[in-house]
Amino acid sequence: MKVVAFNGSPRKDGNTNMLIETVLAELRAEGFETEIVQMADKKVRGCIACYQCFEKKNHRCAVANDDINECIGKIESADGIILGSPTYFANVSTEIKALIDRAGLVARANDDMLRRKVGAAVVAVRRGGACHVYSSINYFFGLAQMIVPGSIYWNMGFGLQKGDVAGDDEGLRTMKILGQNMAWLLKKMKA
Repeated sequence: MKVVAFNGSPRKDGNTNMLIETVLAELRAEGFETEIVQMADKKVRGCIACYQCFEKKNHRCAVANDDINECIGKIESADGIILGSPTYFANVSTEIKALIDRAGLVARANDDMLRRKVGAAVVAVRRGGACHVYSSINYFFGLAQMIVPGSIYWNMGFGLQKGDVAGDDEGLRTMKILGQNMAWLLKKMKA
């Protein structure tokens, strides 16, 4: 089984990535194949509301001059999806928003192709606004009919500078347990 994680931060080795890696370490320990997609390396743009995905029904977005279709393919082939975002003005990063909008519409246009996949939000925050980011990602998972595992707290870690989340013991513990719960759920679903 495979879990793909999308790091929506422009800092490829920053706090968001550290939190995602903590989750993925637990999944790897349980035998899962994992992959991190660094959205900072991707060219992305938002949905243009052309609705060609509903006409073509080919599991792809009609906007083909960026990297979102590659991301959609990775999401479709994975059993579990992690969307990680820093908190930008109490919301997800632009890259994660573009992925949510376009993958979400393509999924709906193609018989809800993400239905019953497992999804987890991972949020890095300096101080406030993380609950809205967490909710925004989980709204996407809910509309896509995905299943969301919980943890001991909302999936967020606190820190401003690169590496600051390493000092957030509760945040790291939350990510570890999230990884364990995600592994348990995925195994139960495949049984």
